[in-house]
Amino acid sequence: MRNSGATVLLALVLAACGADERPVQAPIETPAQPVAFVQLFEWQWLDVARECEEYLGPKGYSAVQVSPPNEHIQGPAWWTRYQPVSYKIESRGGTRAEFADMVARCKAAGVDVYADAVINHMAGFPQGVGIAGSDFAEYSYPVPYDYDDFHHCGRNDDGRIVDYQDLWEIQTCELGTLDDLDTSKPEVQAKIAAYLNDLMNLGVKGFRMDAVKHVDHDELHAILQQVDGDPFIYQEVIDRGGEPISAMNYVRDGNVTEFKYAALILEAFEQGNLDVLDGYWLEPGWLPGGNAVVFVDNHDIQRGHAFGDEVVNYKDGKRYELAVAFMLAHPYGYPLVMSSYAFEDDQQGPPDVSPHDADGCGETWICEHRRDSTTAMVGFRKATAGTELIHWDIANDSVISFGRGDKGHILINTGEQVADVIVVTELPSGDYTDIVGARPIAVQDGVIETTLEPLSVVAVLAHRE
Repeated sequence: MRNSGATVLLALVLAACGADERPVQAPIETPAQPVAFVQLFEWQWLDVARECEEYLGPKGYSAVQVSPPNEHIQGPAWWTRYQPVSYKIESRGGTRAEFADMVARCKAAGVDVYADAVINHMAGFPQGVGIAGSDFAEYSYPVPYDYDDFHHCGRNDDGRIVDYQDLWEIQTCELGTLDDLDTSKPEVQAKIAAYLNDLMNLGVKGFRMDAVKHVDHDELHAILQQVDGDPFIYQEVIDRGGEPISAMNYVRDGNVTEFKYAALILEAFEQGNLDVLDGYWLEPGWLPGGNAVVFVDNHDIQRGHAFGDEVVNYKDGKRYELAVAFMLAHPYGYPLVMSSYAFEDDQQGPPDVSPHDADGCGETWICEHRRDSTTAMVGFRKATAGTELIHWDIANDSVISFGRGDKGHILINTGEQVADVIVVTELPSGDYTDIVGARPIAVQDGVIETTLEPLSVVAVLAHRE
């Protein structure tokens, strides 16, 4: 819905006459979710623990996603973490004892820990020694796994996935050179479940299930049925349509990544097509809000590794902050806030300094989750939880405006020029303070009339003056 100034004035006239003309966006059926979580990509365990205590807990983040905690191949590149050697809790992130200490300290700070669980495959090299000293060879790992525990698809000469229109090939052949576990076998399922239960016993509250597009959903379900307790599960399924595997196949076991969201954000905030944001979740193929994990970027798509498109990330400056603010203000999905390190190429591993060093956050470690606008919007999301998205408006062709019931209202100027706007709100009349920029905002008879700086966010919560 693109409302002109005339439409806004008509709504005000009708309201004055007693007519109920509140433009209400179609409801989003979203069960109660935690507020937002952060991916502290490649942070070491002791640094994560300190961040939970000093920042994530006090700022209201619900959880932190950490990099895979199990033993992996050696090497400086980030992707070594996604080539498992064993299920020992020993990695570039730190020792088992440090991991357990981190989980306990985050819990005490009110922050859950989600572990990135790589369960589709093992490493992709003929032989080597893992980071904890474990010897491995192709189809032979100290879990123990041997030749019969892996798929051997017999296609495409080297056994790799080539045809992404072939369901059997996607879930039986190898992703790159990675040794693909045969998750149809009960003994393999039991070993994976034992690893996840070990992490649960250390206090982990949830899992990101890596690359499960390549695992049959019934086989994944069988694994998760053997996991103790009730962990939060979210599953990485890259689904942008046009393939035989749908993200909807996996909702039985929890949340699923909604990769179309990042493409939508790119089109709106970089390419200027704000109309795509209007009712996108009603389009065919989108996950229900209660099952979707959404993100502006994550570690894969920052590097073009998921679907090859350009995405909005920290290198886009203010536009990135606007996109994150939109994600946190909008009720659709459970939002993941990316926290990156600076990189120039897609192989580059993490810095060798701590993000808690004097100059650690801002240049080497980007720490997007600490930005004032982002933490303010985490507060906005928490305060408006459970309310409707109403009064959707694109004003002046550049300003996104919508309310969250009578609890809050947000305006985002995506344009390069100052914008004078008049928009309808459910906030009671009164004087408010923008929680992002601390500027005064007046509401009079259901209307906000204000001026927005270029590339800026104004967010107002009820009962704040």
